[in-house]
Amino acid sequence: MTQPRVVLIGAGIVGCALADELTARGWTDITVLEQGPLFSTGGSSSHAPGLVFQTTGCKTMTSFAKYTVEKYTALTMDDQWCFQQLGGLEVATTPERWTDIKRRHGWATSWGVESFLRDPEECARLHPLLDPAKILGGFHIPSDGIAKPLRAAEAQARRAMERGAKFLAHHKVTGIERTGRRVKAVVTEHDTFPADVVVSCVGMWGPRIGRMVDLDIPLVPMAHQYAKTAPLAALKGVNTELSEMSKPLLRHQDADLYFREHVDRVGIGAYGHRPMPISADDILDFDVAPTMPSEIAFTPEDFETSWDAAVDLLPVLADSKVEEGVNGLFSFTPDGNPLLGEHPGLNGFWVAEAVWITHSAGVAKAMAEWLVDGQPGIDLHGCDINRFEDVQRSTGYVHERSCRAFVEVYDILHPLQPAENPRPLRTSPFYERQQELGAVFLEASGWERPHWYEANAALPEVAEIPERNEWASRFWSPIAGAEALVARKRVAMFDMTALKRLEVSGPEALTFLQTMTTNQLDRKPGAVVYTLLLNEDGGVRSDLTIARLGENRFQVGANGPLDLDWLRRRMPPNGGVHITDITPGTCCIGLWGPLARDLLQPLTRTDFSHGAMGYFKAQEAFIGEVPVTAMRLSYVGELGWELYTTADMGRRLWDTLWEAGQEHGVIAAGRSAFTSMRLEKGYRSWGADVTTEHDPFEAGLGFAVRMNKGYFHGRKALEGRSEETVARKLTCLVIDDDYQVVMGSEPVFAGGVAVGYVTSAARGYSIGRNIAYAWLPAEVAVEGTPVEIEYFGERVQAVVAVEPLFDPEMKRIRA
Repeated sequence: MTQPRVVLIGAGIVGCALADELTARGWTDITVLEQGPLFSTGGSSSHAPGLVFQTTGCKTMTSFAKYTVEKYTALTMDDQWCFQQLGGLEVATTPERWTDIKRRHGWATSWGVESFLRDPEECARLHPLLDPAKILGGFHIPSDGIAKPLRAAEAQARRAMERGAKFLAHHKVTGIERTGRRVKAVVTEHDTFPADVVVSCVGMWGPRIGRMVDLDIPLVPMAHQYAKTAPLAALKGVNTELSEMSKPLLRHQDADLYFREHVDRVGIGAYGHRPMPISADDILDFDVAPTMPSEIAFTPEDFETSWDAAVDLLPVLADSKVEEGVNGLFSFTPDGNPLLGEHPGLNGFWVAEAVWITHSAGVAKAMAEWLVDGQPGIDLHGCDINRFEDVQRSTGYVHERSCRAFVEVYDILHPLQPAENPRPLRTSPFYERQQELGAVFLEASGWERPHWYEANAALPEVAEIPERNEWASRFWSPIAGAEALVARKRVAMFDMTALKRLEVSGPEALTFLQTMTTNQLDRKPGAVVYTLLLNEDGGVRSDLTIARLGENRFQVGANGPLDLDWLRRRMPPNGGVHITDITPGTCCIGLWGPLARDLLQPLTRTDFSHGAMGYFKAQEAFIGEVPVTAMRLSYVGELGWELYTTADMGRRLWDTLWEAGQEHGVIAAGRSAFTSMRLEKGYRSWGADVTTEHDPFEAGLGFAVRMNKGYFHGRKALEGRSEETVARKLTCLVIDDDYQVVMGSEPVFAGGVAVGYVTSAARGYSIGRNIAYAWLPAEVAVEGTPVEIEYFGERVQAVVAVEPLFDPEMKRIRA
């Protein structure tokens, strides 16, 4: 097979790392174009202090950082180090931070990073410049360390060049040529470079390159302060010019600070100042910038508070001063994650942007796997450039959320904590009615989504809901528990509008969807099928609910923009399939509970009896004056329907159901109750419980796979696999302690050894137990096996349970 011609734009650490990873996999026809010199290119890599702290609450980001540590530790250039594993130390000066450090220690354990909680004296022994009286303790990660970004970049570039890659300096890209929907060449000031694959790795210049191919790159370059002190007597003779430092990297997140040594000086990085965004168009090119394009003048007034906090933690600084500083530009995105993946409308054009040194090698490895093997080796759904909805790509939204991401770099963030602005952005037709009921809104894909309703505070069931720990009590109310109980007893209306809805139609629609998904879709119109999208290796990239509404028309309930992107890329080129995102023009109410039919049937002439409309059936009908597509589905495990209508009729649908439901005790219920009910039924949430890293049998979704239906994408990889052959399982755990509601990402221990991690968790109000789902080894995932969940440093007792916990015979849902 002829090798593809690859052009990488940008020779910062990401471009160099990607060239190294690609050439190591046999792709050697690679040209790396750099607008500045090699290898101090003027981007963020040129001034980055090189700190690598691996631990985050995101498994993918931690995996990136772990690989970066592994690779750069083994890398040298001219016998000089590229990475020193000196360790990382995060200290707490407040009780809130000390509590959060215990949570971070749990994350590290979940993702396989060895770490320790240290008392103040141990912290001071690790970092003698610390005043132990100022801290409550620390979080120590021995494998963290310091990278030399330019050295690491050049070392990787040299290896790539030895394998055949070319690096060209002073080649500013001026255009991208294309043929139809495929990239053709990259044009610079000096030449044109034919290309089958182009990857933009230009970081803060990303929006400029994106415009050349009509692609929004949602990032904002942001200035971040970094200062160096004058020489310190306490460091005299301690470090050499070669070693630079000997103490662990230090983070004082309560004051938004980090520290590293520079021989006999201390470098101080600060995130505590005001956001200082700059447009990518205003960044100077290397040939006209007075220093580095990514460096702008230091603003001492913004550093004053940071300096005071630094002196307080490291008293040795009191006799020193800031001798030099820089406001260095880094890329921030609306959600803080990198931007990786292929242009949705231009085949062969890829991006790897907004990548920090910490994650550089890991991102490069994943991108190389994606390009060479057709898919990355780890789950990247939270980093895919196509993850954003259209409304999340506006200049104002990207600016507002990226500034927020800067402010929150070191904040203690709750997993449910929503952004404050710009909101409200997307609202369902029911929004005003929900406001009247005192809805407490959180956010999902830009949508305002009720989590509970204050109007339900008077429900007597509220008194039945037990108290829970402080962390789990945030963004929660016992009202949510009452809503779940009432939905099980009577009937409730859930706003399901935020779920992605696609219409797939055309003469080849059935064949296309059969090929793309795992379950049998060749059924009569009116059938609804739960099915999966798989990667080529059998990993679950999404779960879908597909209703056949006509011979050539299907409604697809999807998980988000990535599903739309995946399907559109694989449409037949002859026009036999049409895919439309109908989400903005439609809305949905989930009407669920044992009295759902009693409420609904008098409003329509359509027969909604079990015999006429069984479980997993769809029917178009009128509810009052409102035309609906009714699907007999239930993600909460109760009798009921998802009722879809157009946005203009949404308010009427709500009012019709609400008025008719008063005699049945109907309530509006929120997402918090919904989550509890779906976990009681053992229903998976893609992206949380299941990702591309798991196959259907491991995830307990083998029932959605029909190996005998013929070819489907990923089928070959599943041959020989079954629930009996898996080495790990998504496992249901129950917790007896009512107070300990865990939240997700916590490590699970068996026999005193960390063996897995929690994915989703909630209180099961109907069963009176707290629930957690976790990935565990198959030999541990056996009913009755005792395990422990580490939650903020404490071990919570749990036991493996058989699922589903609620209504295992499915009597209620099939009533």
